[in-house]
Amino acid sequence: MSVQLTDKAANHVNAMLAKRGHGVGLRVGTRKSGCTGFAYEVDYADEIKDKDQVFESHGVKVIVDEDSLPIIDGMTVDYVKASILHEGFEFNNPRVKDMCGCGESFSV
Repeated sequence: MSVQLTDKAANHVNAMLAKRGHGVGLRVGTRKSGCTGFAYEVDYADEIKDKDQVFESHGVKVIVDEDSLPIIDGMTVDYVKASILHEGFEFNNPRVKDMCGCGESFSV
């Protein structure tokens, strides 16, 4: 089981953690949402909790809660900058079976 980052995502996370001045890595998870079932949650982690799973990817800790791991296991997180107005994390989750029309939620 694992969740990985691309080089671009890892570089972005390292830069943002340095800018913040604190943090242990990137927290990636899911929540129930939308018309299809789940949405991704991403935040910078300041701590690692007892039931978290921690993966190392390109020198960055990726922290995933135990409830989200079965939903996103095998996922790769990229960081894309398509234009001045569009940049952010992009998720390549092999477990996704369907997405809603707006792309905000997915099912597994």
